[in-house]
Amino acid sequence: MRCVLIVVLLLLAGCASVPRQTQNACAIFEQRDGFFENWRRAAYSVEREYGVPVPVLMATIYTESGFRHNARPPRTYLLGFIPWKRQSTALGFSQALDGTWKRYKRETGRWAAKRTDFSDAIRFIGWYHSESNRRNGIALNDTYRLYIAYYHGHAGYKRGNWSSTAKTGGKRAATMAIKYSQQLKSCGSW
Repeated sequence: MRCVLIVVLLLLAGCASVPRQTQNACAIFEQRDGFFENWRRAAYSVEREYGVPVPVLMATIYTESGFRHNARPPRTYLLGFIPWKRQSTALGFSQALDGTWKRYKRETGRWAAKRTDFSDAIRFIGWYHSESNRRNGIALNDTYRLYIAYYHGHAGYKRGNWSSTAKTGGKRAATMAIKYSQQLKSCGSW
């Protein structure tokens, strides 16, 4: 009984940790290829469902949360030293805001989806990018513009007044998507 408990705890600890090589798509998928939590299977399922390429999906997560399941924005400080509110309600792999996450669950019927679950978060990103395609005409392989729409929202993207933070994030995501794409071509047979 004790051995079973130790094995379960080790498995759960592995699920909660960040992959060791977040800049290598093959390594990420190799590290998360479990029976219950298979990131490669989840990513390719979203690609089939929404048409967003896996490298774009993974680059968005890389840029938003660095693959940390419980990522949150930093807190603000009251009087310069008392921890106060967070800068936004963003949470999890996708850094989805509370309101956008509620809309996603309502529109897709995925009521049990959690932002801290990789499969749910990557599905959200695929849905959001497909909405960016539908609403703003952004190509599903245009990582830079998809990221800016993801960062500023669909209306913010349309206004065209993009922040330097969004542009920098868009460039970072686009560079990583190219890198992931090249890596995934040479991963070996899946």
